[in-house]
Amino acid sequence: MVTIAPPPTSWDIETQVVVIGGGACGLVAGLRAQAGGAEVIVLERDPVPSGSTALSSGFIPAAGTRFQKALGISDSPVGFAVDIQKKAAQGAHPGITATATETIAPALEWLADMHGLEWIVLDDFLYPGHSVHRMHAVPEKTGAALIGRLSTAAETAGLDVITGVRADTLFTEDDCITGVAITRPDGTRETIRAGATILACNGYGGNADLVAQHIPEIASAPYFGHAGNTGDAVIWGQALGAEIRDMTAYQGHGSVAHPHGILITWALMMEGGIQVNSQGQRFSNEHAGYSEQSVNVLAQPGQVAWNVYDARLHRLGMGFPDYVEANRAGAVLTGSLEEIASRIGCERGALASTMDQVRTCIDGKPDVFGREFRGQAPLEPPYYAVRVTGALFHTQGGLVVDRHARVTRPDGSLIPGLYAGGGAACGVSGARVEGYLSGNGLLTAIALGFVAGESAAAECGARPDPSPSS
Repeated sequence: MVTIAPPPTSWDIETQVVVIGGGACGLVAGLRAQAGGAEVIVLERDPVPSGSTALSSGFIPAAGTRFQKALGISDSPVGFAVDIQKKAAQGAHPGITATATETIAPALEWLADMHGLEWIVLDDFLYPGHSVHRMHAVPEKTGAALIGRLSTAAETAGLDVITGVRADTLFTEDDCITGVAITRPDGTRETIRAGATILACNGYGGNADLVAQHIPEIASAPYFGHAGNTGDAVIWGQALGAEIRDMTAYQGHGSVAHPHGILITWALMMEGGIQVNSQGQRFSNEHAGYSEQSVNVLAQPGQVAWNVYDARLHRLGMGFPDYVEANRAGAVLTGSLEEIASRIGCERGALASTMDQVRTCIDGKPDVFGREFRGQAPLEPPYYAVRVTGALFHTQGGLVVDRHARVTRPDGSLIPGLYAGGGAACGVSGARVEGYLSGNGLLTAIALGFVAGESAAAECGARPDPSPSS
């Protein structure tokens, strides 16, 4: 259990900025604070930096980057913010949305220029809710590779990252956060005094009680996030009187291979695939978004569905490492329509009828669920199928921050010395699962981490280094 306490009479370690969490948010915050001239310590509970980032696809939406421009893609933060608010039914926090969409492009370019991260733009298809191609990734196209490259950048920069420690206490004096206490695996405790503390620990998906309290509709689903996401930031924030918002928001996913537990890329659905239940019937608009599809899949018999597609889409899937892993694990099945129906356990006629209904929509009006098939190639034998379930990936509610990533109270006042980003902060998905726009998690992780690191260094009076873009 995390706690709030008065400061100790003496400190074991002193630094200018301490960052709690070594995922993408924490490492970016640490690198940016260090570039601002601050002495920085990053605390990570795992043996190596990982967090939710390592479990993610590693895809980051950003608008107006030079990487987009090189491909002739015209985009802007304003257009990005419009897409975010449209997906969130105008419910995303406007200030955090503006900060994230305006900051993410400079942050990615700074990581490329100063720390050698290489970015590619995924321009094969549009992710749900995005009006242009703006999803960026490292060449490996995995979250594990992203956190690996950030870890290498931190090591090369000499950033002090302490792993295998749990930050369990925030110290406060005269309403100001003055430092933290950590516990090592052997039970040894140490105190760290800091001029600024950045909460980069993720949300509360790993806290079953908080999930059941705030998002009961997903409480029975598999949790596909990091076990360490136990809501520490929210618990601290409540104790400190911070403003907390959108606790009912989260990212789900309706396409996790079951029982293999491997993410199946949603590109299959966006490019013509369908989902059917155990009766061989479609039950939703697969283009609405993979997050809300988690709830739709869980509502089906046995809480499972089947992704059905063809060889063309199988080849597309083989461009994604997770799909390759699923195929290797035997999750991907192939055969005739009759064979696929047999594996699903439904009547061949039922699945054939579903496929016929889809074909009639390819050159016609949207289907009964509102999905538009116009212009997409019809599915052809041999067919492919994967048994999937819905899952909770990470929560989107958290501490409200201002444009400098400083944690605020409901009256707008600040909690001095405290910053937040990533899953610790309120996201930009509004209040419901439908509001999650693809990539929102890493968007706020990197953008708010970037802002928090810069702001924390400035608050400590650090002298920025003379490097470009610092």
